[in-house]
Amino acid sequence: MNKAELKEFLDTKVVQYNNPRFIESDPIKIPHQFNAKEDIEIAGFLTATIAWGNRKSIINNATRLMNLLDNAPYDFVLNHTETDLEKLQPFVHRTFNGNDCIQFIKCLRHIYLNHSGLESLFNKHAEANSLQKSISNFKLTFFEIKHLKRTQKHVSDPLKNSAAKRINMFLRWMIRNDNAGVDFGIWESLSPTQLSCPLDVHSGNVARKLGLLKRKQNDAKALLELDTALRKLDAKDPVKYDFALFGLGVFEGF
Repeated sequence: MNKAELKEFLDTKVVQYNNPRFIESDPIKIPHQFNAKEDIEIAGFLTATIAWGNRKSIINNATRLMNLLDNAPYDFVLNHTETDLEKLQPFVHRTFNGNDCIQFIKCLRHIYLNHSGLESLFNKHAEANSLQKSISNFKLTFFEIKHLKRTQKHVSDPLKNSAAKRINMFLRWMIRNDNAGVDFGIWESLSPTQLSCPLDVHSGNVARKLGLLKRKQNDAKALLELDTALRKLDAKDPVKYDFALFGLGVFEGF
């Protein structure tokens, strides 16, 4: 199909999947349990961090994690004691274990107390049409306090050729206001024009079948190629097509 036909096809799929019915079976349902900005962004960040593998398992473990944080993630991050952290020790999701979880809580506390929060930190190094430099600098700041070296692997760095799927997904949740009640759009200092598509196996395979992506590896170079193609379809809201690519791959086996 030509560019106009492809855009019409994908726009139709965006409408189909970018609606509240999508929430129930997606990890984004976890931050949707909260109302305050800081609770939403912390719940979203922690959920996105463990968002790999079986989606049901992701949702179950993220729900368990919120329970361990007393279903008040911002208050827990800011006001936890060492005793409070001990109950996180048994937590595990694949290779993200209790030690990683405790480290993340400490790093998040550092971000809120010393860097004015997550939105401010990501905004600090934002570029006109990219947040990949922001992600890399976020990782440096996140781990500037004393930390476990092993925990660094749970925050990707696009400047080291990672597609950074999970953190790009988190940024989509926070920045993109879809007027459909799925993405939150609570980070108004940043724009959807700066977002990159959360590139994974499903979206990558569909993008290749549709001619939006030629590179075989799902890495930072592939992400740039896909971003460039999606911006030609909609420069103002390129990552809305994540819904189309993901839906076609997961729900339709395209």
